Amino acid sequence: MHERSCRLLSHVAVIIGIAMGAAVPAIAAPSAMPEALVNPAIDSARYVQTVRLATDYRAARRLTEDEFIALSRLPDTVILDARSRAKYDELHIRGAINLPFPDIALDSLAQLLPDKRTRILIYCNNNFANAPGPFPTKLPGASLNLATWTALYDYGYRNIYELGPLLDVKTTRIEFGAS
Repeated sequence: MHERSCRLLSHVAVIIGIAMGAAVPAIAAPSAMPEALVNPAIDSARYVQTVRLATDYRAARRLTEDEFIALSRLPDTVILDARSRAKYDELHIRGAINLPFPDIALDSLAQLLPDKRTRILIYCNNNFANAPGPFPTKLPGASLNLATWTALYDYGYRNIYELGPLLDVKTTRIEFGAS
């Protein structure tokens, strides 16, 4: 118990230091995970590796507004909206299907997108300005596009494209609908 208490106090000190604006060194990973904390269903090392791979892959697959519109009109293209059902119902890109990010899982993807070669276009809150109700701004590093892209990549989807720019919801040529 003493080892865990020391580790928790170290984490708290780092969080307090960050909150106060101090430059705090990163917490070193323990050399051996205590048996009580081992969970084979959670793999942070794989997650970090996936983020790196997905980020490199994503760089050449971001789309302009015109490219997004053109690809969205092609057959066998899915526009995926990973926002909450409430935000989707309020306003979404016309033709988009909703799969809220917390619901992205083996079963839901197998049902909704069984062919991993399907062309998938994604967008998120941070792609649209002047609609804070349906598209509330997130911090740039917490953008839903990043999490959605990484998750789809980890599940084996590679035909993914992402709307790149920040567009004004009132002037964009992208068409919207509401449920």
